[in-house]
Amino acid sequence: MIDVLVVDDDFRVAEINAKYVGKVPGFRVAARAHSAAQALASVQRGTIDLVLLDHYLPDQTGLELVHRMREQGHGTDVIMVTAAGDVTTVQAAMRLGALHYLVKPFTFAALRTRLDSYAALRRTVDRVGGRGIAGQEQVDRIFSALRTTPAPASPGLPSGHSEPTTDLICRVLHHAAHPLSAHEVAAETGLSRSTAQRYLRHLEQAGRLRLSLRYGDTGRPEHRYAWVAP
Repeated sequence: MIDVLVVDDDFRVAEINAKYVGKVPGFRVAARAHSAAQALASVQRGTIDLVLLDHYLPDQTGLELVHRMREQGHGTDVIMVTAAGDVTTVQAAMRLGALHYLVKPFTFAALRTRLDSYAALRRTVDRVGGRGIAGQEQVDRIFSALRTTPAPASPGLPSGHSEPTTDLICRVLHHAAHPLSAHEVAAETGLSRSTAQRYLRHLEQAGRLRLSLRYGDTGRPEHRYAWVAP
């Protein structure tokens, strides 16, 4: 079993992520942490294989925590799971050795894809490691093990809906400061208004969005959608 430390300052999000991890064969949640100090203490105990790490923590950033781990000699693997989507943070995570970077909000399928590729990496390293010295072919196998393919459409999606488009719309609504109309979502995502409306209707029916009506002086009320926190 691969022991995972789930780190997120939001207790509800940590619970959701832990449940996701528990659904993937071969993985189990060994501990949860809601601050960098708690996370470092768990890593120092030496029982953690993988850290699912949020960047925005109350006492330090996730990347500062990774830097401290490396300074102390902890080679524990890290997958960033965070709302921080700026290129600077992504590059810094790569330089510190993060194996994957998953931007919130994400689906279970997206996380499972990363965990499965991580498990494949460990299996590959174990096989190659027994030989002592790796040739180019073995090195290529190690690096290719981390490559992920787009997750297939979820069985729960209606015909004609795709997981990437669903994720895109969810990210836009998750970060919006106020409810958005289908027209505004279309403008933010580059989708047509009819496509955005179709996805919004499905997400609202699935309980992932909240629908409200805004009445103007004339005509039909405008439908506006807001993200519903898990």
